[in-house]
Amino acid sequence: MNPMICDPTRRHDFLMLFEVADGNPNGDPDAGNMPRIDPETGHGLVTDVCLKRKVRNFVSLDKEGVENYGIFIHEKGILNRQIEQAYTDLKIDLQAEPTEKADGKRKTKGKGQGSEVDSARNRLCATKYDIRMFGAVMSTGANGGQVRGPMQLTFGRSVDPIASMEVSITRMAVATEAEAENQGGDNRTMGRKAILPYALYVAKGFFNPAFAKQTGVTSDDLAVFWRALEMMWDVDRSAARGMMGCRGVYVFTHESSLGNAPAHKLFDRLHIEKRPGVVSPRSFADYSVALNTANLPAGVELTLLQEG
Repeated sequence: MNPMICDPTRRHDFLMLFEVADGNPNGDPDAGNMPRIDPETGHGLVTDVCLKRKVRNFVSLDKEGVENYGIFIHEKGILNRQIEQAYTDLKIDLQAEPTEKADGKRKTKGKGQGSEVDSARNRLCATKYDIRMFGAVMSTGANGGQVRGPMQLTFGRSVDPIASMEVSITRMAVATEAEAENQGGDNRTMGRKAILPYALYVAKGFFNPAFAKQTGVTSDDLAVFWRALEMMWDVDRSAARGMMGCRGVYVFTHESSLGNAPAHKLFDRLHIEKRPGVVSPRSFADYSVALNTANLPAGVELTLLQEG
């Protein structure tokens, strides 16, 4: 891995290509869990929240038991309890008066205020990977403040309009005896499953070194993130998601912390189109993917983490 893309003092903009075959990459609960879609263009969507969830899941496995790589937003996690734990670690008694005179009297027992919140926020950034990278709103409960994360992702958007479909499925069992009696011994229950035959998506991401300095992001944190983009699909398999995988990660690293070129102009260098004669793509091979690497702006370096 190019060590430059792990430098938290530089700005990084990146493109990620990922695919789904015979699966549902991100169901919409407001639409019967059908694949998310742009109603005007018909293009498929995968939310940034969905992509971050996959990163969190990978990091929780890759760094299991490693200090300072905890995950704040996890399944069945109680956020207020984690915020309270930060105060406990700092030995700050939220039932007593603040120790700093500038913080005044305790306005609400059990809730941090003034410099206490700053200390708790820094503690949470130090111990929780997803807070350091993505930020979080932690102003509930004991109050851990708010963090604006340095790593931000856009929605993934399909290259072409998607054709979602529902497939009928059956279950050769019933849940209760009453259900079995009502079916007259025929233990079959009908259901529906939403899938896409195939779709190729593009998501965009941005790393801001100014925010990274505030949250304490390290080169190791960035190395884990880049590895997650490539490998997180393989630890997130399910029957509902079909075959998903990464088909490309293109990282533009800037010499300047503020950037040496606008991100959108760098992203415009990627061109994806269906190969001649292909009407309905059913694999990555049905697309032609080309990245213009000629005459990159001064101070910008391109790293291809994965291609094809």
